[in-house]
Amino acid sequence: MKRIVEFPLESGDSILVEIDEPGQTDDRIGLRDDIIQKAQKTFESALDQIKPIANVIMTKVNSLNQPADEVGIKFGIKMSAELGAVIASGNSEINYEITLKWKREP
Repeated sequence: MKRIVEFPLESGDSILVEIDEPGQTDDRIGLRDDIIQKAQKTFESALDQIKPIANVIMTKVNSLNQPADEVGIKFGIKMSAELGAVIASGNSEINYEITLKWKREP
């Protein structure tokens, strides 16, 4: 079941995010025909949970004998009212896509 979660921003504003999970709290407000659940974290703090993952990948990539000139990391994120940002599982075995590019020297 899809829910709409309101994530407060550190600026005092808020954004609405559609998530795939049932509501677990009673801290909900009505908006037209939808139910909006208030998140337990700010949007920024929810996204802070992906920093360690990105940092580990970048540390490993930078430790290569010949570090890449360009690095791209792609992964899906699901938002959860209680947990914040969660790495999304896909339809396949791959959760991360890492692209490394080296420039040829003349």
